[in-house]
Amino acid sequence: MAAKKKASKKQNVIQRYVRETSGELRKVSWPSRQEAYHLTVIVVITMIFMGAFLSLVSGASSRLLNLVFGI
Repeated sequence: MAAKKKASKKQNVIQRYVRETSGELRKVSWPSRQEAYHLTVIVVITMIFMGAFLSLVSGASSRLLNLVFGI
């Protein structure tokens, strides 16, 4: 009898999680296709610029350390 209660309780926890999650997803304000596209473009451009910037900083700091320590 105790095993049956545990299984029932476990299902209820999972069912409650699914029900609450789907309820929260209904409340979300989803972006339109155009907004999602524009935001994706912004993210990709930002990643490219940050990658280039970090690459330059890394190269410059490497050369500076090589000059300082004479490696």
